[in-house]
Amino acid sequence: MSKIESALDKAVAKLPALKNSVKVRLCKLWQKLSPYFDKVKKLDYATVKEFTIKYKWRILAVLVVLYAGSKAFDYFFPATGKTGGPQTITSVVVEKKDIPLIIEATGTIISSSIVDIRPMTTNTVKTIHIKDGQEVKEGELLFTLDDRNDRANYEKLKALADDSQKQYLRAKELVAKNFISKAGLETSLANAKSAQAAARSAEVQLSYDSIRSPIAGRAGIINVFPGSLVQASNVVTTATSSTATSSVGSMVTITQLNPINVQFVVPEKDIPLLMEGKQADTPLKVKVSVGNDAKAVYEGEVLVIDNQVDPSIAAVRVRAQIPNEKMTLLPGQFARVSLNANTLKDAIAVPSEAIVISPKGRLVYVVDKDGKVQSKPIKVIYEYQGTSVISGIESGSRVVVEGKQNLRPGSKIREAKKQTAVSTPAKAAAPAPETK
Repeated sequence: MSKIESALDKAVAKLPALKNSVKVRLCKLWQKLSPYFDKVKKLDYATVKEFTIKYKWRILAVLVVLYAGSKAFDYFFPATGKTGGPQTITSVVVEKKDIPLIIEATGTIISSSIVDIRPMTTNTVKTIHIKDGQEVKEGELLFTLDDRNDRANYEKLKALADDSQKQYLRAKELVAKNFISKAGLETSLANAKSAQAAARSAEVQLSYDSIRSPIAGRAGIINVFPGSLVQASNVVTTATSSTATSSVGSMVTITQLNPINVQFVVPEKDIPLLMEGKQADTPLKVKVSVGNDAKAVYEGEVLVIDNQVDPSIAAVRVRAQIPNEKMTLLPGQFARVSLNANTLKDAIAVPSEAIVISPKGRLVYVVDKDGKVQSKPIKVIYEYQGTSVISGIESGSRVVVEGKQNLRPGSKIREAKKQTAVSTPAKAAAPAPETK
């Protein structure tokens, strides 16, 4: 550190001498040039004109040389090369077209109709007419219970009803002959009607021993066996693993699978859009995919939009119906739904990557006729899957999509060349050797 400090001290000590030396040289230079400045001050129009006429060809030669040198410099060192040249970009020409307004949601596959089969009377199972997972038709016989007691009771009451009817007809004949009073006829009529009503009640009770399917669909797992005791119950359960039906269980569940429904919710902010689309004559269309299989897409229609918004989730429930001919969809599956709520007519759509977010808002770069870009402020109306509907530019505008990072208003651009696959002709196959 001592050597550095001593060197700095010596340099500082030499500064006054250096200052004096520079001052002396500037004074000598001024003394040499001052006579010429005096002569320039004394120049007048006549002297300049005489000098120009005398040396005109030399002056013209100097000007030509300077002009040629300037042009040569611009040719070999162009201004575009100094500023970096045109920037390479990729652009698209926007046109008016119809854009569908898509609402995406998640939901659950549900059955169009599902029925838990439970007995209406306490009895034992006599016969099971279906198998687990069997497709059943509406009105098809599912189970037969032990009907001996109910059938005997029905036959007894039916016989009493027939006898009461005969007594009533006989009483009518006796009234016509004045053997009994009209009061006796009325009593006989009441007895006949009472007996017939009791017989019909017994017939209904007997029908409970033959359990039929109220809908067409697929049967689930059967929870009873021949000889199992079943009891009447109004409680619905979803248990399917028991070996016998309890007082709160179902004998089997019938589920309609074709067509099948999907239920989902639409956020409150999208309800106006949804209701506007509902007012159209055509029903709203949906596309449904289940699980991770994005290739299998099921198309259907909206059945109903709920009449109230759930305040706990700020959404409204929507139910749509889709075909299920192959029976590949089951209730309870997770579903992704795309609902076509409406269509924007004659909208200006650009790729979303063309939009630049600046401190002043969103903008796009538009290429003018001179090959320069200009920034245009825009407003995004709708955005879906990489496409944005905007306002602020006209149809036919050329919008920069790629290469906009370093652009500034007025920058020159050039379009990137599209790479085309070069197809090489296949070599002709060598002829097969002849066999003798």
